[in-house]
Amino acid sequence: MPEHELALLTEAARTAGEIALRWWRKPVQVWDKPGGAGPVSAADLAVNAALAQMLRGARPDYGWLSEESADSAGRLAAPRSFIIDPIDGTRSFLAGQDGFAHSLAVTEAGRVIAAVVFLPARGALYAATAGGPALKNGLPISAAANRPLAGAEVLTTAASSDPALWHDDQPPLWRRAFRPAIAWRLCLVAEGRFDAMLSLRPTWEWDSAAGSLIAERAGATVTDRTGAALGFNRPHPQACGLIAAPPALHAEIMGRLRPEDQPGAPAASNTPSNSTDDR
Repeated sequence: MPEHELALLTEAARTAGEIALRWWRKPVQVWDKPGGAGPVSAADLAVNAALAQMLRGARPDYGWLSEESADSAGRLAAPRSFIIDPIDGTRSFLAGQDGFAHSLAVTEAGRVIAAVVFLPARGALYAATAGGPALKNGLPISAAANRPLAGAEVLTTAASSDPALWHDDQPPLWRRAFRPAIAWRLCLVAEGRFDAMLSLRPTWEWDSAAGSLIAERAGATVTDRTGAALGFNRPHPQACGLIAAPPALHAEIMGRLRPEDQPGAPAASNTPSNSTDDR
């Protein structure tokens, strides 16, 4: 039952938060991942190890996909899989800011069936199951009412305002904001704090899995940058961008966004969206 999975994810997320807060705003060993994939710290690895022990111990037959674990093709044959980002927003965590999150999801047949995003420094726990409501700290949340893109509050980076990305070379007249963790951005759309979130870079599944279900259950449409539905636990766990917004606003974004293969449109960066802090 998805509710049983949600209870396990919630307990694990709170444990992760306790561990992360012991390291937060304290000296911690940090190094860069290969290929410009961003920083990782001893705190990331400590949280990852605790989650692996707790979750895999409880569900030994499930697959495992985590940003901080070596990948294994064995997860592809598992009936269900965990998709985990131990600390989403590592740069924020290392800077002593409170915008980092733990992102935990369970997938079945390529779809997320239970999800938790927990921001321990802010005391915010978002959760959802397939078929159930989106919740924040146990209370239902919902995406904002549809509004036109002009004047909408959108979580995205400065790169998304490149005129070449938009039809007629006219970037949207939106109000742009930034938050460090992709999972948190999705949850902020889910609770109606922002109208939409947009990332045009390749996006790892561990960044989007939990937050995408929460946003969907709150009434948002969530797709990749081509408008295709997201799939999870794939051999290459990366999507072609990420867009989340109420249905009419999502349709407007898709209608204005120039396809990648259209003449004049810049190619998407090969740098994953979680490896840059381009605001």
